[in-house]
Amino acid sequence: MTTSNPAVITRYFAAQAARNFDTLVTLFADDAIVIDEGKTRRGTKEIRAWRENVASLYEYTTDLVSVEAADEGEYVARVHLEGNFPGGTVDLHYRLPSMATLSADWR
Repeated sequence: MTTSNPAVITRYFAAQAARNFDTLVTLFADDAIVIDEGKTRRGTKEIRAWRENVASLYEYTTDLVSVEAADEGEYVARVHLEGNFPGGTVDLHYRLPSMATLSADWR
C-alpha cells in the first residue's frame, strides 16, 4: 500500500538532491544512526561527512519513486539514482523510521 510521503522523508531527499547539507542534517536527531554499505554513521557530524563525501565523489540525480508503510513505525523509500558511479544506475530501498525527525536506526 503506497502512502503519502511523510514530510521528513520528502525533505531529506529534496535536500540530498540539492546537496544542501545544512538542511539535510537538521532532519536528523543528534543521536541518529545511518547504516549504508555496511558502515555505521552515528550522529549528525558523521551523517553530514558521509553525504558530503558521496557528493564529492560522484555526480548523480536522485528520484524518490515511492514511500510505503512497512513494519509498524517504519517506511520503505524506493529511490532511483543515475550518475557517474560504477554501474551508472541503481534502485535503492531505504528503511526509515516514521517520526518527525530521522532519529532512529536507518538502514
